[in-house]
Amino acid sequence: MSTTNGSVAPGASRTTLAPHGTNNTRPKSTTLVPTNNVTTKEGVTVRTRIDPTLTVDDVVRQLCVNLKVTEPSSNFALRDKDTDELIVNENLRKKIKNKANLKLVNAPNIEAAEIVQKLIVRDEALKMALWSLKKFIREEKFAQEFIVRGGLAELAEVICTEHGNTLAYALEAMHNLMDLESGWSTLDNTFIFRVVQILSSPASLINVCRPATAILKKLVEADPMNAPGPLIASSSRNPPVAPPGSVYRYGFQIVFQQMRREKGSLETVVNRLGSADTAMILHSMMLINSLLSHVNDTEWDEFISELERLNVRKAVIRLMSSHNIDDLTSSILDFQANIVRVTYRKKSTLVEPEVEPLHESALEYIWSSSKVQEGRDADGKVLKWRKLGFSDENLVSEFQEVGELGLDCMRTFVADDPEFFSKVILEQLSRPVERRCPIARASNEIVELLSEHWSIFAPAYSTSTTYQPFFLNFYRVHVLATHFFLRMWNESGSAAGDFSRIVALTRSQVKVALQRENVKPWHEVEHDFLDCEYRAVRDRQMQELEAEDDLLSKVPVRNLKEKITRESAEFVRQQRIQCLLQGAWFINGTPTPSNGPSRRPNGQWRFMRLDNGLKYLHYVDSAVKFLVRNGLEDLPERIEIAAISQIATGTCAPPPNILRDHLDLPPPTNLTPSPLSFSLLTATEGSLADQIAPDQSRWADWTDGLNMLRRDSGHVTSDETAGYIKALTEIGLKIKLLDLSGEKVDIPSGMVAGLPPSNTDFFFSDLI
Repeated sequence: MSTTNGSVAPGASRTTLAPHGTNNTRPKSTTLVPTNNVTTKEGVTVRTRIDPTLTVDDVVRQLCVNLKVTEPSSNFALRDKDTDELIVNENLRKKIKNKANLKLVNAPNIEAAEIVQKLIVRDEALKMALWSLKKFIREEKFAQEFIVRGGLAELAEVICTEHGNTLAYALEAMHNLMDLESGWSTLDNTFIFRVVQILSSPASLINVCRPATAILKKLVEADPMNAPGPLIASSSRNPPVAPPGSVYRYGFQIVFQQMRREKGSLETVVNRLGSADTAMILHSMMLINSLLSHVNDTEWDEFISELERLNVRKAVIRLMSSHNIDDLTSSILDFQANIVRVTYRKKSTLVEPEVEPLHESALEYIWSSSKVQEGRDADGKVLKWRKLGFSDENLVSEFQEVGELGLDCMRTFVADDPEFFSKVILEQLSRPVERRCPIARASNEIVELLSEHWSIFAPAYSTSTTYQPFFLNFYRVHVLATHFFLRMWNESGSAAGDFSRIVALTRSQVKVALQRENVKPWHEVEHDFLDCEYRAVRDRQMQELEAEDDLLSKVPVRNLKEKITRESAEFVRQQRIQCLLQGAWFINGTPTPSNGPSRRPNGQWRFMRLDNGLKYLHYVDSAVKFLVRNGLEDLPERIEIAAISQIATGTCAPPPNILRDHLDLPPPTNLTPSPLSFSLLTATEGSLADQIAPDQSRWADWTDGLNMLRRDSGHVTSDETAGYIKALTEIGLKIKLLDLSGEKVDIPSGMVAGLPPSNTDFFFSDLI
């Protein structure tokens, strides 16, 4: 063991130990100043000077020589004494610079072998072994050795047999292992079913349910469609096949099959949205969002119907009205965006009672509730559905524009008060034909109005940046609006030719009743639809018509607007991601206490850049800004995008020394979050990064860009991005309409598609 008693001679060790003082005397001054303290396995702490140009292997080898350790140096490694972080070549310089306290410990391969053995023996040391495992399993060297030695199977066996805190540690370790892109592809249905059972058991502790829920979310997202790189070819009827050894071999179908086996498992997940534990709510919301994002066509109807039966929308609406849900904002907006997709799919699904039993059942319920009898018209044709207000007996064409959504809405309207529905139908049939209100047509038209109001255009993500509790109450709003339509029809003494006029009145009232949705109480919505007077509605509508162009209300123009909205959304999405790829400087913020634990930065500034694979955020902390080269060479640290569960905004305050105009003031006692701040949060470990953008534009670029990268996401954070999409849509629409007006093309109020061909004996000719 050499000491720092002068300059190092050529060929001498470049990792040296500083001598300790004896008899309470200070050590003699030396030329070499120690850089770090290193604690040995025996608990002895020595002062050490480490050459930053060495590799970690060389540092460990020289430490073993200086400490006269007889075992091979390959059996040892260095870790940060405070955080247990493994010292590798990438972070060695930073640890030397920060004078971190280090400790000499077993190498990852030795540690992994010992932990696997403890998993096999399962004695009183098991709990401590699992505690260490959940920390070390994210390290690549440790994980490789752990998996090679059969640790995955042993860990799965522990999960299948243990209970209490031991089970919680085992589940957390498995969840952390699943952050890796390989190594857990052998998990089978038995294991998945066990996790489902753990999740569903009322006896399971909260700290057990949280990681169990997170594991199922990981399995749902390990869909072959999400696999990086090329997929093995498959037929168009079957899902893509993951390459051998790939963890992307699970997905929605496999997880949902196991959830089916355990009765009440999905109900348990939904019920936990009412838990008093915020982290449990967050995990449950994230699992529901993942299931919604990855549900396949085969189980779509069953899964969505089950969620609706469990009143998941009502549970989320309750969360919206809670006062302690800051950590859940992103997940709630994700759920909202997923329901937009569900609603659009229902709207675009044809009603086919001859093919779909559920459609036939719904129509039978509507018909039986009307309490009218089928008859014949003057021409001897069947008169059935026209008695309820349809234009034709062909229900496929009647529901063509509103699809399954229209059928569901009408069924809900009937079920809300079957006696009222029957009474209204019989009342209309007692009137002359021209004075009857076509209730079925009115119901479908209101579905169109509400879809237009909430922009159900199926874009890549929802453009709403605020809560929309009334949207989640779509069916109830439809019931209120249909009652409004009937009342306006009766109070105005309308006839068949007035249908479009009453539709216009209803459109006007929908805009008024559903405004300020994120703050307006529900009873005011009911009042606006049920208690407003016809004269007041008509007068307001006349004022609106003076300021509006009737052209924009025509169906072809609305359809064109939907198409341009989708294109605009995708354009803005690509622009935001390009900003992330270019990178930017941010201030390292001071997180507020409610934001949970965070990682302390090493400088006032941070430069972040997304890699080309869109999987990692690379960054560097610095006391001053500097010119960052292209690529990732200057960015030694990184954050995995998959580890980010939420992009929270307004979460951190600028450090006191950044307030240049008030440098002489003491730091504030209460941290005031900056409106330009955001945090990258995980479900279990608090904040990965707390940043403050230099301006509103960069804040919008990054918060929305990061949201668009997440697998279970789909919402926009900033009004700026939503405004860009709206502005691009309006500009594009005006250009298209100018082209049409220049050609003097007459735009019809609506177009009805003809019936599909009766056979496939035709082909499309090439246009010349």
